[in-house]
Formats: sequence, structure tokens, C-alpha cells
Amino acid sequence: MAVAHTVELFSKVPEPLQFSPGEVIFSLGEPGQVMYGILEGQVNLEVQGRVVETICAGDVFGEGALVHPNGQRASTAIAATPCKLAVLDQERFKFLIENTPMFALEVMRSFSDRLRRFKQAV
Repeated sequence: MAVAHTVELFSKVPEPLQFSPGEVIFSLGEPGQVMYGILEGQVNLEVQGRVVETICAGDVFGEGALVHPNGQRASTAIAATPCKLAVLDQERFKFLIENTPMFALEVMRSFSDRLRRFKQAV
């Protein structure tokens, strides 16, 4: 299953959210109840005011808050371009993990890739 296919699972959400460039999607330390799939656009992930990564259409982000016990955001996400984002809440996330094993692997891959890129940047 490719990342683009993973985001297709998100696209079944009836109302994607739209963000304008510079608009904050979530902030560091906030409680996280959902994760996102980028259908269109780019998102900057920032830590302490510094962009640590720019992610594009086809990628997912915000999954850490759904799997971490305290459920807090580890970064700030800001729309870098006009964005259309699919949203996945905890219930749907768990359903997809249980019923679509490749979804779980793709989310883990995305999370692992992001961690590796972050370590290289530091």
C-alpha cells in the first residue's frame, strides 16, 4: 500500500478541512484528538518557531497524538500553501489499524521517516 493509497482512506471523510497559507492547524502542546492526511498542499511542521519539515500531498501527520498516552502535539503545524486536509479521529484510526494492517504499517513508516529526517536536521 502506498502513502497515496493511505490518504485515500482519509478522503472518504465527507468534509475535508481547508487552510490558508500561514494558518495554524495545531500548536505544540495542544491535546490532539485527530490526525490529518494531506489531500492538497503543503504543511510546515515547526518546533520552537523553526521549520523542521515541510510535508506534501499524500503524507499524513498528527498521528503521534493518537498513539501517545498524553495525546499532546509534539510540534506546531502551519499551512505553507492552500491546503485541503482529511481528518481522522481516534475511533476511525483504531478501526483502520484493526482492519487494514497496511494502513498501520504506512502510518508507522511515515512516523519513522519523519523521526529520521528530524534527527538528521538536528
